[in-house]
Amino acid sequence: MKTFLTITLLAISMLGYSQKFTFVFLNKKPDAEKITPEESKKIMDGHMANINRLASEGKLISAGPFEGGGGIFILNTTSVDDAKQWLSTDPGVQAKRWDIEMFPYTPRIGSACSLNPPYDMVMYTFVRFDAIVSKPTAATFPMIIKKHDDYLKKLSETGNVVAEGIFGDNEGGILVMKGDIQRDVIESDPGIQEGLLEFKILQLYIAKGAFCEK
Repeated sequence: MKTFLTITLLAISMLGYSQKFTFVFLNKKPDAEKITPEESKKIMDGHMANINRLASEGKLISAGPFEGGGGIFILNTTSVDDAKQWLSTDPGVQAKRWDIEMFPYTPRIGSACSLNPPYDMVMYTFVRFDAIVSKPTAATFPMIIKKHDDYLKKLSETGNVVAEGIFGDNEGGILVMKGDIQRDVIESDPGIQEGLLEFKILQLYIAKGAFCEK
């Protein structure tokens, strides 16, 4: 896990919510085909080589693994076709080692920034929010989202929020924080309380500064 180095080699100069990327989840696949350690190493070596190539071409901004498996990419495109093409060159994707999800990503706190080696690797708490729009929540969706956003703003006042952003208009988003976070802090979010959002808490290993934090 710790040998999976984060690559963040593209500077982003735009400000505010005008920044838009494609956020990719490489989700751990419980039913992935069993392979030998030698095969796994070969795939991972190819995976890392592909990460370096995509980064050098300015296509991949950031990458990092989750503790326990899987990880993320932030791609320098808003085109689904481009993102799919770039991902298709990854040996791990070709071997179907992960369940892939892609979302349009707009950062609201932090962004994605280039770094120069040596990287100072850190572990952040990563919260993923998924929006569950149903009949009970559809009518009050804007009101609940505003409460959710206000709650995240209050969390940011603690100084522990590294990054926060949304996926499209109603597909959820992410929250990245320093240190551990108690589950009840997220459960107190009005979006969770009112049944609009579901969440998952993970540990993300990434280079410090990858979200433009200092």
